[in-house]
Amino acid sequence: MPANILLVEDEPAIQELISFNLTQAGHHVMRADSAESAAHIVRNALPDLILLDWMLPGMTGIEFARKLRGEERTRQIPLIMLTARSDEQDKIIGLDTGADDYITKPFSPRELQARIKSVLRRRSPQVTDDLVEVQGLRLDPTTHRVTGNGDPIDLGPTEFRLLHFFMTHPERVHSRAQLLDQVWGDHVFVEERTVDVHIRRLRSALETSGYDRLIQTVRGTGYRLSAQ
Repeated sequence: MPANILLVEDEPAIQELISFNLTQAGHHVMRADSAESAAHIVRNALPDLILLDWMLPGMTGIEFARKLRGEERTRQIPLIMLTARSDEQDKIIGLDTGADDYITKPFSPRELQARIKSVLRRRSPQVTDDLVEVQGLRLDPTTHRVTGNGDPIDLGPTEFRLLHFFMTHPERVHSRAQLLDQVWGDHVFVEERTVDVHIRRLRSALETSGYDRLIQTVRGTGYRLSAQ
């Protein structure tokens, strides 16, 4: 699935090349040439993943990575460091700041795509195109189809995203605020009770196949998808 990727790179030629290849692969790319301009973008909307150059003017990539990992709102954003440094100690420093991966320049577009897919699959599976299944309930992000034991289930776009998020994060309890951030986006300002409305719609759509039982209410906390 297309991901919203923030590319933080101060060299125009490299920025253009990476952006072109990511766009060709179907991703939406936001660009920044400094940590300060990247911070402004992140304040407006959280990206699905950040590609962060180590050497930046002003605040370095390492300093910006520490800042991201130090704030609750940005702590979980998947982060890949880009750098010309190849020493083992430099890699350790990059990973110790909280980066999920480290890629040394020069790199091929194919390698970058593979690293991005790997990190997203591990950290943000809801933005990948992998088919997911829980006890015969199948969701295919590529075809946008949901089936229960082979029978089609019709979902609206928001219910589809909600179910996809639940199925890629099974057994975890999510508050209404967390669901709003992950499914609607943290830059969308809607009331938390909106989540309840869409949970009811999702359960209603799953009811005929019996899978509404998977969507559980955790009193005083939020919701989870559980097969237990």
